[in-house]
Amino acid sequence: MSVIFVTGGTGAIGSAVAEEFSRTDDVVFSYNSCADKAQRLKERLHCGCVRMDVSDRQSVNAAVAEVLKNYGHIDVLVNNAGISQIKLFGDITDEDWARMLAVDLTGCFNVTQEVLKGMIARKSGAVVNISSVWGVHGASCEVHYSAAKAGVIGMTKALAKEVGLSGVTVNCVAPGVIDSPMNSAHLTPEELSELAEQTPVGRLGRPEEVARAVRALAENRFITGQVLGVDGGFY
Repeated sequence: MSVIFVTGGTGAIGSAVAEEFSRTDDVVFSYNSCADKAQRLKERLHCGCVRMDVSDRQSVNAAVAEVLKNYGHIDVLVNNAGISQIKLFGDITDEDWARMLAVDLTGCFNVTQEVLKGMIARKSGAVVNISSVWGVHGASCEVHYSAAKAGVIGMTKALAKEVGLSGVTVNCVAPGVIDSPMNSAHLTPEELSELAEQTPVGRLGRPEEVARAVRALAENRFITGQVLGVDGGFY
C-alpha cells in the first residue's frame, strides 16, 4: 500500500484526489483553513490530515516531518494547494502578485523540495503537480494566476529531467474549467455556460475526472515531464 500526500485537500479537486487514492492507499492531505471541513473529510475517507501553509517553509517542513513520523515515507506527492483571483492587470497590487506566486508556485517548490529528499533516498516516487489550462494558454484578468501556473509547468518539465535517474517521475495535470465552488465564486452561471460551450464535449469538467488523471500519471512509471490537459478539448 502506497502513501499519498495531497496538498490543499479540502478543495474540490484535492478532496476528489484524496478520495480516489483512499480506495487503495494510505492518504494524508493538508489543509490551511477550513478545519471543520478537513475533519469531516478525514472521518469520511478514514485518512490522515495535517495543517500546512504551503507558502511558509517552516510550516511545510513541520508538516512533512509529521507525515513521515506517522507513515514512514511518501510514495506520491500531489501538489494541489492553490488560490485564484480575477482582476484586471492594472489593478493587481504588489501584495496580490506576491501572494499568488507564494502559494501557487513557491508553495509547490517548498513542498516538493522537502518531500523529494526521501524519494531520492529511496530511489522511488512520483510527483504530480496541478497547474491549469490558463497556465498553458493564459487568461485575461488572471495574469498573476496564469503566470504562477505556467511556472508550475516549467518546474515540472525541468525537475523531471533532473530526478528521472533517481527513480522519481514528475508530471503535471492542467485542468480546464471544473465544476467547483472556486469557479462558481468567480464566474456567473452564464460565464460558466459560455466556457462549457467552448469545449468539444460541451460541458464543465468534474473533480473526479481530474483525480483519475492524477492517479494515471502517478502510477505509470514511464511517463514523466508531461502536462496532461483535463479540459474537455478546450482550445
